[in-house]
Amino acid sequence: MTENTMGETLPIFPLSTVLFPGGVLPLRIFEPRYLDMVADCLRNDAGFGVCLLRGGREVGPAAPCHAIGTLALIEDWEQGEAGLLQITVRGRQRFRLLDARVQPNQLTLGEVEWLEPEAVVPVPGGARLLSGLLGRLLEELGPPFDHLTRREEEDLGWVTARLTEILPLPLATKQAWLEAADPQQRAEGLLEFLRSQR
Repeated sequence: MTENTMGETLPIFPLSTVLFPGGVLPLRIFEPRYLDMVADCLRNDAGFGVCLLRGGREVGPAAPCHAIGTLALIEDWEQGEAGLLQITVRGRQRFRLLDARVQPNQLTLGEVEWLEPEAVVPVPGGARLLSGLLGRLLEELGPPFDHLTRREEEDLGWVTARLTEILPLPLATKQAWLEAADPQQRAEGLLEFLRSQR
């Protein structure tokens, strides 16, 4: 996949959550448009875009979403009862939504450009407690989060992205940090959030 490639089309899944590159997200799929989307992705070994809702709801008519999202690739799936499909996706690469059109089945297709990945930044001494907190949280959460290995625990971007996904921060904050792609900003924000919880 080439960074900054323009004109690629992705199915878009607007959700009430923010997915960062490297993150894991379990989803329960039951609407026909998304069942078809997942089937197409599995058949073509392709992904879909996850974007935070800007308004509306996850179910029903297509809802507007934020322009910066993350490509999600399906890592695991399981057919449930009554047509329910359970999938686990992993975030890969950020994109900017350039244009969107709603299909007759209310699935949104977006024209996207790929954004540059974050630079790898070592975890500074003042942010070491974030790595420790993340390790404990991943162990407590269990599957599918427990297989997010801590081999990246020295990467400030990876550590702060995982904590941003897991901790109960406002969605607007999570989206702003996804868009900024600044690990140091996230670290400072997370440390401030943790201090406020004491």
